This record gives sequence, C-alpha cells and structure tokens, in this order.
Amino acid sequence: MSARRQGRSAARRAAFGLGSLLVVAGVALHVPSYLMARDDHYMMAGMAMGTAMTTGMVLIVAGLVAAAWGLLPTRPEIAARAAAAPAARYAALDTAEFTGAHRTLVTVLTVALVVDTMKPASLGFVVPGMREEYALTPDQASLLPLVAIAGTVAGSLLWGWLADIYGRRSTVLMSALMYVATSICGFMPSFEWNLVMCCLMGMAAGGMLPTVYSLMSETVPARRRGWIVVAQSGLSAAVGYLLASGCSTLFVPDYSWRVLWLLGLPTGLLLLVLRRWIPESPRFLIASGREDEAAEVMARFGIRAVPEAGTPAAPAAVPQPAPNRITPLVSPAFRRQTGVIMLFGVSWGMVNWGFITFLPSFLTSAGAGTNASSLLFTSSVFAVPAAVLAAVLYARWSSKKAMVCYALATAAVLAGFAVARPERSGHGGVLLVLTTLLLSAAGGMIALLAPYATEVYPTALRATGSGVAAAGSKAGGLFGPMLLSSAPRIESLSLVCALPVVAAGLALWRYGRETTGRPLVESATGAAPAGLAEAPAET
Repeated sequence: MSARRQGRSAARRAAFGLGSLLVVAGVALHVPSYLMARDDHYMMAGMAMGTAMTTGMVLIVAGLVAAAWGLLPTRPEIAARAAAAPAARYAALDTAEFTGAHRTLVTVLTVALVVDTMKPASLGFVVPGMREEYALTPDQASLLPLVAIAGTVAGSLLWGWLADIYGRRSTVLMSALMYVATSICGFMPSFEWNLVMCCLMGMAAGGMLPTVYSLMSETVPARRRGWIVVAQSGLSAAVGYLLASGCSTLFVPDYSWRVLWLLGLPTGLLLLVLRRWIPESPRFLIASGREDEAAEVMARFGIRAVPEAGTPAAPAAVPQPAPNRITPLVSPAFRRQTGVIMLFGVSWGMVNWGFITFLPSFLTSAGAGTNASSLLFTSSVFAVPAAVLAAVLYARWSSKKAMVCYALATAAVLAGFAVARPERSGHGGVLLVLTTLLLSAAGGMIALLAPYATEVYPTALRATGSGVAAAGSKAGGLFGPMLLSSAPRIESLSLVCALPVVAAGLALWRYGRETTGRPLVESATGAAPAGLAEAPAET
C-alpha cells in the first residue's frame, strides 16, 4: 500500500472516530432533560427543547456526516471490477474449513441481529405508554408503527443497494452508529418528533438485516452455511423479542416507555466496539476486483487462495451488472424468485406488524394489564427452541419445504386464535400456548426467508436482493393500521392475516427454488453453478 493511500485510510479512520464521538456527545446532551422529568415518571410531553437538546441534534448530524465520509469511498470502486473473478477463489470459500475466525464472526453478527430485532420488537411495548402520555387516539397511536415500518422498508432497500456498491462492513457500521444517534427518540418531548426519530431508527434497523445476512452467506463455508444462517436468523429474532419484552417488564415500570428507545445507545456502542471482528465480505472483494484485500481476508479465515487438488471448479463470477441493481431482480432469470420472496415477506410482515405487534395492546384492552409483557416474555422463551428446529429442517431436509411448512403452521395458529378466542378472561393457558406457537411459527418463517433470499442471487445482487426481501417483510406492516381499523377484533384480524400467509406458502411450493446443500449462485442466469458439487450439510 502506498504512503498516499495509507494517509487517506488514516484520515478516514480518524473521521469515523471523530464522527462517532460527536454522535455520542450529542446524545449525552439530551440526558439532563430526561432526568429533569424524573418526578413526573419521566413524562416529557409538552417540555420545551432547550439549547442543550438543540445543540445535541446538531452534533449528531455533523457526526453522522463525518462518519459516513470516513466509511464510504469518495466514489464507488466498481470501476475496478473484473469481468470475471477467479473461479478458484469462490471454490476455496465454499470448501473451506469452519475455523475460529468463522465462529467469532457468527457470534458478533448474531449480536448485531439481536440488537437489530430489538428495535422493531419494542414498538408493541412502547405504544401503550405513549398513548397514555400523549393522550393519543388509537388512530394516532397507529401512526408510530406505520412510520417506523416505512423507515425500515426504505432502509432495507437503500442499505442493501449501498452494500452492493460500497461493501457490507461499511453499511453494518453505519447502521450501528445510527442506532446510537436515534436513541434520542426516547428524549423527544412531542409525538411529532417521536415519529421523525422513529422513522430514522427504522431506516437503521431495516438496513442492518440484508447486509448482515449477505456477509454471513458469503463468508461461511457451504457445508455449514444453511443451518448456521437459519439458526442465527431464528435465534436472533427470538432472543431479540425476548430481550425487548424482558426490558419492558424490568425497566418500563420504573423508567417509562422511553427507556426502550434509550437502549439504542449502549447496544449501538457495543456493535461499534465489536467492529474489529467484522471483516469485509471476501466474495464482495473478489467480485470488485480487489484481489489483494480478498486474499488478506481469506487468510484471516485460514482459506487458501487456490483450492486443494481435486476440488471441483467453481463457475466464473457474474459479469458486471448495470448500475441499476433493481432491474435485474425482475429479469426473467430472477422474476419468479423475487415475486415469491416478496409475497412471503409481505405475508409475514402482516402477521408480525399487523398482529403480533398489537398483541400487547389487545391483551391490555382485554384486561391482561401489566401481565401482557410477562406473558409475551414467557412465550418468547418457549419459542427459542423452534429456531433450532428450523435450522435443522432447512439444512438437512429442504429449504423450500421447510418454508412452506412454517407458513402453513403460522396460518393454522392464527386460525386457532379466531376459534379459541384466548384473550378472554380465564383462558390464560390457551393464550400462552397459542402465543408461543405463533411466535415459533412466524419466527421460523422470517428465519428461513433471510438466508433463502441470499442464496438465490449472485454476489453482485445479493445485498440488494436480500434488501428487497427485508423490505417486503417490513412492507407488510404498512397494512397494520389498515387491518386494525378494518378488523378491530382479535379473531377477525387473525383470519385476515392468515390468508396471505397461505397464499405465500402455495406460491413458494409452486415456484420456489431448492437451495439446501447447493453452492451460492454466481451465475447471471440464476442457475446453480454447473460443475460444482453439492456440499453435504453438516450439523
């Protein structure tokens, strides 16, 4: 590396560090106003935004700009892309041993996904307290999840697109810093400012998912990719909801609903501390023509640049696509897969954001009161093992069939809510069972969707395609307020949410592609690489 290039790299690292410090300082300037409201149980509605809060917001914006400059190149490096990356590099990645460096990466990215899941999962626990503090009508309160989910849709598309241009690592770190910045949502004195900040928080949360799953799928060896990524997805979703409900139970009674947003500060900082263990995707570097950097990352994982003798040859990389990365996703090669993935994601989003998110409100209205958070916490604990089952089915049986089964199971449980009416007094046991089954089945759906979406697109489109899948899963939530107003009772809402899930399962059965045990797609046609033997899954 030349001295000039080293100087530029040092300057960018310094800019990111300075930007991070400015963001933290900006958040800290909001704390005194929160503490001043201690005697009113931290109710800040109607409080004026003082000089400290205004200054803090300016510092946060300046810090984000500086950090973005430090992370993102001045221009995309796609000009350096080779027409075709060395096939041996891809084969070496797929046939590599699973090392300690892989385990560390899996652990760190699982933490990132847990933190990411906590953000939207907290919405359902925030709404009841926010309604009380701001005296909101049900229609007004429904704007919060609507705006937050709209932010996640935009974030999934934007960050997925950026990750395919600038790299996976940069977008992960920028999302983490935005977690820190948007923690000030918990300090906002007006409902309108809460909407703005929660939209930005949603953009950060939506952007983390497609990037992390792309990085995981492109780094983990083929033999273990399926079950590891599915288990990671399912466990992080279950644990994220578990932590959100647990924090609601532990902290909200003493520190109000605002504390759930304030957790963005320590969790975002945790991810920034762990950044040294998050490398760039070697597949992305290879596809970008950055061979030297790819070799360094591969060596970190104990991967030889050239595979052992007798290793089947991998296909050449996909040729450089057009700058517009959305159009190829609806080309004949990927049109059906994109449609199936979108339908599957939207149907899950309607269940999660249109039904599960409003469960605390339903239970509170039905008389469950403070027991709502405790019941959902208990259900989340019991739902965790379902993630392990999803991973085993995906890796050892069939990705396509496992997804269909989880979709139909979700629809069946929703029908059970309509028939059993468990929210009524005296049906606590039935409610616990159905809620646990719903969290398990719906958690399995999203756990399987995320890795599936990364396995049907080539490297040059993988983060964008994964972003489309994530956007679909969030877009279903945009129907939440509409569903709630048209089907205000739990039995009617559950049936309305079940119908698209059944449709998604049938569409996947008809048009879905099997991915279990197969190498990642690198062909512009979307076909599985010819000549590369399927690796047996390991458990």
